[in-house]
Amino acid sequence: MTESESVGVGPWQGPHPHGAHWDPVLLAEGDRRNVIDRYRYWSMDAIVADLDTRRHGFHVAVENWQHDLNIGSVVRTANAFNAAAVHIVGRRRWNRRGAMVTDRYQHLHHHPTVEELAAWARDQDLPLIGIDNFPDSVPLETFDLPRACVLLFGQEGPGLSDEAHASCSAVLSIAQFGSTRSMNAAAAAAIAMHAWVRRHAFDQSPG
Repeated sequence: MTESESVGVGPWQGPHPHGAHWDPVLLAEGDRRNVIDRYRYWSMDAIVADLDTRRHGFHVAVENWQHDLNIGSVVRTANAFNAAAVHIVGRRRWNRRGAMVTDRYQHLHHHPTVEELAAWARDQDLPLIGIDNFPDSVPLETFDLPRACVLLFGQEGPGLSDEAHASCSAVLSIAQFGSTRSMNAAAAAAIAMHAWVRRHAFDQSPG
C-alpha cells in the first residue's frame, strides 16, 4: 500500500449519491485529502461554502517581512479553528508547505503594509489585538478577548514591528514559566486562537 492509499477513503461503494456538494471525481477515485469525515467526497467549493456558514468572529494577521516559515502552520491552525480569514502583511509570497493544503479552505487576504491592515480593520470595526511580550503587554490569560477582532502576530524572531505594536488597541503576552525568552510564532498563534475559542465558541449569549 502506497502512502497516498493509506489515508482517506477509496471509491464510493454502491450507487453514487445525488447533490451539488458531491465531487464526481472523488466519488469515483476515492478521497485521500486531510479533511474530516463530514466532508469526505465533497468538492472543495462545497466545503468552503459550508465553512462560511460557521466562521468564527476572529481574524488572524501575520507580518511577513522575511518569508516566515511559520505562516503555513498559522494558516493550518486558523483553518482548524475556522477563523474568519487570515491576513498576510508585507510580502505576498509565503511558504505554504506548513499549511498542508488547508489554505484552499481558508480565506486569505494580503496587505502590503501594517497601515493598510489597520485601515481595513478600522473599516470593519475590528480591533487589532497584538500578541507579543512587551513592557505594556497584558496577560492573555486574564484579558477578555472581544468576539470580533484581529489577532496580530509578528515575524518569528523580532516579533511585532514597531508600527504593528502602535496600531494595536491592546497587546497580550502569553504566560511562560521556563528559561526561553519567547516561543515559536506558530505555537503562540495556536494558543491565542484557542483562548478565543474557549471564550466564545461555546458562548451562546448574544453579542
